[in-house]
Amino acid sequence: MRIEADRGKCDGLGMCEAMAPDFFEVGEDGTVVVLDERPGEDHRQDVAAAVDACPVLALKLL
Repeated sequence: MRIEADRGKCDGLGMCEAMAPDFFEVGEDGTVVVLDERPGEDHRQDVAAAVDACPVLALKLL
């Protein structure tokens, strides 16, 4: 599994960071930073929930 972020779409709302802080944070520039692009399968549920929570669809789980 791999996390893909489109920083151009990101509005920095922080939903991803709130739901999965081990994998996402809002950087100093106000856009998402993926902390671990390839999380283990044991984290799929948390990461998928964070991706689904993005209101601007800036995140994908591949």
